[in-house]
Amino acid sequence: MFDEEMPAKKKTTHEIGQDLAPVSLADIDARIELLKGEIERLSQARAEKMRSQAAADALFRL
Repeated sequence: MFDEEMPAKKKTTHEIGQDLAPVSLADIDARIELLKGEIERLSQARAEKMRSQAAADALFRL
């Protein structure tokens, strides 16, 4: 019945230092949420690596 497909929604991405003048307010909000999620992911990875490093340090101090 419908031969035309709905256009795929463009994935939100952000490049550090990118010109934000042409970016809509809604897109800026989406980018902020994207970056908050990435900060959380990086924080979790850092904490895990710190735990691994502490365990290795404790093991080799014996």
